[in-house]
Amino acid sequence: MCCKKFRATSRYSVFDFGHCNLKRKMRIDDRAIEVIPSIEYARRMKAIASVLLLLAIPISCLAQDTNTTSVYEYHKQHDRDGIGKFYQGREIAQVMGHQGADWLERPEREREEQPELVMKALHLKPDDAAADIGAGTGYYSRRLAKAVGTNGTVYAVEIQQEMLDILTNKMAEIGIHNVKPVLGTITDPKLAPNSIDLILMVDVYHEFDHPHEMVEAMFHSLKPGGRMVFVEFRGEDPKVSIKPLHKMTEAQVRKEMSGFPLKWVETSEVLPIQHIIIFQK
Repeated sequence: MCCKKFRATSRYSVFDFGHCNLKRKMRIDDRAIEVIPSIEYARRMKAIASVLLLLAIPISCLAQDTNTTSVYEYHKQHDRDGIGKFYQGREIAQVMGHQGADWLERPEREREEQPELVMKALHLKPDDAAADIGAGTGYYSRRLAKAVGTNGTVYAVEIQQEMLDILTNKMAEIGIHNVKPVLGTITDPKLAPNSIDLILMVDVYHEFDHPHEMVEAMFHSLKPGGRMVFVEFRGEDPKVSIKPLHKMTEAQVRKEMSGFPLKWVETSEVLPIQHIIIFQK
């Protein structure tokens, strides 16, 4: 019977699963495999090859919780402004980094978006606890702070410490003391359960890397009867000159919220180029 001898050399193989931030390393130590009959050798090599092939396939984010992995899809071919990760048929947009902070404070923003109309639509009360998710430089946090009064609290949630530094410095400059900065994660805003009256997201939800997990966490942070508000550029309107992945249709927002125990309350179209979509726990 024909026999073969095989020697494996030391090496590292790294498999990178893109946005899953998952890397796997495999080491094969120097060792000689004893002389094995060729049929058995072939069988073993086939088994090893199968394992290596499995590791090389970017299966939908193996590192994530298996309870939520199935809600996402991943495609190599995707929009240049997206991350190649899809949720409910929508590609998730890239996040704007802290380098773009000046755009959030652009002088024309008040004319383009009319934030005073957003604040009227929120119907906040003194003493309310509000959360500004993706607070950025605090453009809306400081408006929320005024609406809830000195006895109310605004939790300014960001995943970028640099943004929180800009926000806290700005609040100190203008003398606002009821805004609390919160460093969240891509899956958790780090808000206490049943503690929030209103959650506001302005032009940010479409960038959530893990929208399912974030909405679930935000839902648990709401008090009974608490509201979750989405302000998004109108995806239905081609005249809104925003990149497509940074706009959302009302139908898409409602579709993505349909899997949670949230009741749609209303959609306001009072803004020039954005929806205000309100849900309640």
